[in-house]
Amino acid sequence: MKAARGTGRALKRRVLELLTLPDVESALEELRALPARKVINPLFSFLLSTDEQTRWRAVTAMGAVVAHLAQENMESARVIMRRLMWMLNDESGGIGWGVPEAMGEIIASHEGLAREYINVLISYVNEEGNFLEYEPLQRGAVWGVGRVAQVRPELVRDAVPHLVSSLRSPDAAIRGLAAWALGLLRVQAARPQVQGLLEENREISLYVDGRLFFRSLNDLAKQALSRMDKDAIS
Repeated sequence: MKAARGTGRALKRRVLELLTLPDVESALEELRALPARKVINPLFSFLLSTDEQTRWRAVTAMGAVVAHLAQENMESARVIMRRLMWMLNDESGGIGWGVPEAMGEIIASHEGLAREYINVLISYVNEEGNFLEYEPLQRGAVWGVGRVAQVRPELVRDAVPHLVSSLRSPDAAIRGLAAWALGLLRVQAARPQVQGLLEENREISLYVDGRLFFRSLNDLAKQALSRMDKDAIS
């Protein structure tokens, strides 16, 4: 038993080392090479990290590891997705820190899981669905939809009206993330609402392509409007 605990601690330390490497792709390659079922628990624990960079790297790693697992054993990957869903259930007794982000990253990373679970993710931003009322979790859900929009925009079309509603959120981060996601989707119909953010200078954090940025709502709105000018979809 002591040996098992020692091995578990060593693995957790190694996972943390990999999450802090500057070369994200090399770190993900090594994480994918480790036994997925053993790596998942440390990654779940790092979703709770108070260090924002570590937490976001854990989100990225969760997507890579679960997508890799799905290639080998789809049912095992589904078990992890169900665990994530449970963590956002009131009956779980937990808060679900980092869970919507992890779900979004996994859905962005694997087509099969995307087809099965995209409606669940969208339901978290739908006020008539499984809406996450706690604002930090709602930020994660909106980011998750935006992350999917980067690679599978056709799957999050149904989220558009909910993202537009999010532009009216009292939470600045939710408004900024919604503008970012709508820009990625090039939703012309959202232009008037996004323009309403042009006078807001508050900064929020945004994690994109493995890097953490701080952007003003004004900048995010300008970027979204610029994207809407190019190859508008709706």
